[in-house]
Amino acid sequence: MLGFFLVCALAATFTMVAHRLASTVVTPPMIFLGLGAILSVAGLIEVDLAETLLHPVAEITLVVLLFLDASQIDLRALRHQHVWPMRMLLIGLPLALVFGTVAGALILPGWPLVAVALAAAILAPTDAALGQAVVSNPAVPDRARRALTVESGLNDGLALPAVLFFASMIAASEATGATNWLAFATAQILLGPIAGAAVGAAGGCVLLLAKKHNTTSEPYEGVGALALAGAAYLGATLIGGNGFISAFVAGLAFGAVVKGACAFVYEFTESEGQLLAWSAFLLLGAAIVPEAIAHLSWPMFALIMVSLFVIRPLAIWVSLIGTDASLRTRIFFGWFGPRGLATALFALLVVDQIVHDFAEPILHLAVNAVWISALLHGLTAAPAARWYGSREAGMAPIDASAKPLVTKIGAQND
Repeated sequence: MLGFFLVCALAATFTMVAHRLASTVVTPPMIFLGLGAILSVAGLIEVDLAETLLHPVAEITLVVLLFLDASQIDLRALRHQHVWPMRMLLIGLPLALVFGTVAGALILPGWPLVAVALAAAILAPTDAALGQAVVSNPAVPDRARRALTVESGLNDGLALPAVLFFASMIAASEATGATNWLAFATAQILLGPIAGAAVGAAGGCVLLLAKKHNTTSEPYEGVGALALAGAAYLGATLIGGNGFISAFVAGLAFGAVVKGACAFVYEFTESEGQLLAWSAFLLLGAAIVPEAIAHLSWPMFALIMVSLFVIRPLAIWVSLIGTDASLRTRIFFGWFGPRGLATALFALLVVDQIVHDFAEPILHLAVNAVWISALLHGLTAAPAARWYGSREAGMAPIDASAKPLVTKIGAQND
């Protein structure tokens, strides 16, 4: 109890200075990961209790944030504009998976190729929360901030099918034989989007109808949006699909239908959604970080460093060839791809499905990547943003006709 009392007290204290800290090298993931680890090592939080809480909190956080992040995306703008994030998502992300698999096969020669590919897929998603000083810094040009925000908001959903596919390959080949893994993985990946699209589109239509007849209000709309996220997850699970992919697709469909008419989506993401993410980081730090650090081997450390310093930068560099992105912009985007909550949660999701010999090492790899990234990207975010912004601001022409990819209620989008 003492440990969680300290957590609540320190979290309340942090919120009082969070705005000031946003422009420094101190980030919320650094604070809550470190706090959880310290309290765990000190014996103030029981590891077993933290592990018990981590899984439901992590799953709820992922379902809600996947749905809400996706619902804020303007699909039409994504299709017709914003070349940089589109290139990074559609070219950079697959390249990161390929480069990561090649690097993993060289650094971890004892691992089977499918386990290496799974590790590469888990390490591919990025999290703008770990580099908040970049995406919220007005010194950085709007276009660059928008590109990083959009990429980090979408790449976890796009990487999830690859994670589930490779995990399903391992699980099905072990449990039912190699002949059945393709059917299992295909059902997981195809049925999820079907359920999500149906739930999200239907929910959006009902919401618009209710607003037209004035039978609902904003507080109830918020409850409904959360219920839709849960319905998409559970509906996909019932028909044999993957609930997390379903939640992401449901958010896309819901957002496409309501077109910004649900203010709760944006307000929750910036308030209660932050609390969910902080709680997940805290429990991750308490439950797994100390154990992961104890199992951090030199090959594992080498793969993490290669992932941060070589694989992501190279993939982003190649993806932006042929665009108007400057040399400085390519380097900047390549570095600011921090590994965050999605990496840890994806590892937690698949650890119980895959063969025991590689379950724990993959989890330790992912968690070590998260805290190392939180430290490195947190320390470099603010100074690098100031450096980049001071040299890039005003160099690119402003496109007054550009349509914002993420539309916010009552506020101008960056």
